[in-house]
Amino acid sequence: MLSVTFLGTSASRPTVERGVSSIAIQREGETMLFECGEGTQRQMMRYGVGFTLGEIFISHYHADHFLGLIGLVRTLGLQGREEKLHLYGPKGAKKVLGHALEVGVEKAPFPVEIREVRPGEKLDRGPYLIEVIPVDHGRNAVGFALREHERLGRFHPEKAKELGVPEGPLWGELHRGKPVEFDVTLDDGTTEHRIVRPNDLVGPPRPGRLVVYSGDTRPCESVVAAAEGADLLIHEATFGEEEKERAVETDHATAVEAAQVALAAGVKKLVLTHLSARYSMAPDVLLDEAKQVFPATTVARDGMTIEVKFSDEG
Repeated sequence: MLSVTFLGTSASRPTVERGVSSIAIQREGETMLFECGEGTQRQMMRYGVGFTLGEIFISHYHADHFLGLIGLVRTLGLQGREEKLHLYGPKGAKKVLGHALEVGVEKAPFPVEIREVRPGEKLDRGPYLIEVIPVDHGRNAVGFALREHERLGRFHPEKAKELGVPEGPLWGELHRGKPVEFDVTLDDGTTEHRIVRPNDLVGPPRPGRLVVYSGDTRPCESVVAAAEGADLLIHEATFGEEEKERAVETDHATAVEAAQVALAAGVKKLVLTHLSARYSMAPDVLLDEAKQVFPATTVARDGMTIEVKFSDEG
């Protein structure tokens, strides 16, 4: 299971309809946050995202992307959390996030580790990587990608039965790429020794899933490169085309520019987020502009969840 829940989709300030930036990704029972704008903890409760998260990734230090840490950490402490919480951000994380956690008189009763990450860094999580993407949004801003490793090829049990491979551990060994040897009793009562190799029963490796989050940024080649063939690209779209000059001035992107990034990267699906308050109640203008460039576009709304399927599942 890999799902993305949008907890806050507004840019800079909350509106009645939208909270500020926060996205929860849940994978195989693991929960991680990307951004933690003010009010994130309430959004987590409202939209059914549990507080068992282990990691929070912050793209940059504009207040609408991290102020929610203060309340969330306090709440986790009041709930009796004991496990370490890991915070990640670009250069300055220890100073900025550390100071945020010192607000108030209460001290977190559980360990919090803050780690600064560099553009281009890859954090190994076993079955997947968290990649840190350089972006164009002033100093010390990054995006993130969750990239799963290739999966084993599809195992064909009917072929295994035809070849006489006994069901059980030998099937697992073949699926993991190891040849197996075994004896088969033929119809005439004689015994035949057989060797079966993985390519007799296992298809080619299958791609894992790739989810890319741009953070705040102008359209840039580094995001295109990171998102090549992605199952899901989450890209900021702060403005419509009528505010393109404003987008350039503030190092943000328009919906059309986000769509152009998606088209260049050949992604399967684009979701627009980080919308200016002027589009909060009427995001269709952004959607219409983006779809003219990249039809497989959706505008995020608070509480929306997307299930990211494997490419061979349709």
